[in-house]
Amino acid sequence: MPGTVVLLHGFAGTRRAWDAVVEQLEAESYTALAPDIRGHGESSSLRPITFDACSRDVLDLAPERFDLCGYSMGGRLALHMALAAPGRVRRLVLVSTTAGIDHHAERAARRTADRTLADELERGTIAQFAERWLAQPLFAADGPASQSLAREDILRNGPHDLSAALRGIGAGEMAPLWQRLGELRETEVVVVVGERDVKFAAIGERLAQAIPGARLVTIEGAGHALPREAPAPLAAVIADR
Repeated sequence: MPGTVVLLHGFAGTRRAWDAVVEQLEAESYTALAPDIRGHGESSSLRPITFDACSRDVLDLAPERFDLCGYSMGGRLALHMALAAPGRVRRLVLVSTTAGIDHHAERAARRTADRTLADELERGTIAQFAERWLAQPLFAADGPASQSLAREDILRNGPHDLSAALRGIGAGEMAPLWQRLGELRETEVVVVVGERDVKFAAIGERLAQAIPGARLVTIEGAGHALPREAPAPLAAVIADR
C-alpha cells in the first residue's frame, strides 16, 4: 500500500503549487495529500487562522502515520505539526523555510512589515499584490515559467483572506522554535534549499545543524521557489530516491 506524503504550500499559494511535484511522485509508492491552508484557496474562509488551528486541519485529514513536506510558510507549519504530533510524522522534509525569527527586535520589525502589507492587501486587488509579491528579490530572478505559475496560483486567493493569514501565521507572528528542534530526534528530517537562495541556504544549514541527524540537500541552480523551479529534484528528495 502506498504511503502518504502531506504537502504544505507557501504563503499566497494553494495546493496547486505542488502539481508539478506530485506528477513526479510514483503513485505506487506515494499518495500525495496537498491541502489548502487556512486563508488560502478552498480553505480561504476558515477562521481563526492560527498555527494550532491549521495544524489540526491537516492532522485531521492525514492518516495515523505519514510523511510531511512543507515549503516556506508551509515548512514553518510543518515544524509546528511535527513537534505537536511527533509520533505521527515518519519523515519531515523542510523546504526553503525557517524555525522562526529568534531575535526579538527583528521579529517585531517583521511583524510590523507584515501588518503593513496586510493593510495594503485589503486596499488593493489580488492582481496588484501578485505583481508586488513576485517583484521581491526572493523571486525576482525566477524564470518566466516559474513567475507565470506563481502568478496564476496567487490569483486563486483573495486579498482579504491573505491579509488574515499574514496577521495570523505570518513570519512576524510566529514564536521561534529553534530551542525545540532537539525534540525531533526520533523523526527523520531532510532540509532542502536552493543554491541561489542565499538567505535560506544559510538558514537551512543552521536548521540541519540544530536538528539531530538532519540532512541538508542543496538543489543546484534553483532559488527559493523549489516546488515551481525544481519539481523533479524536489520530488526525488521527498521520495528519498
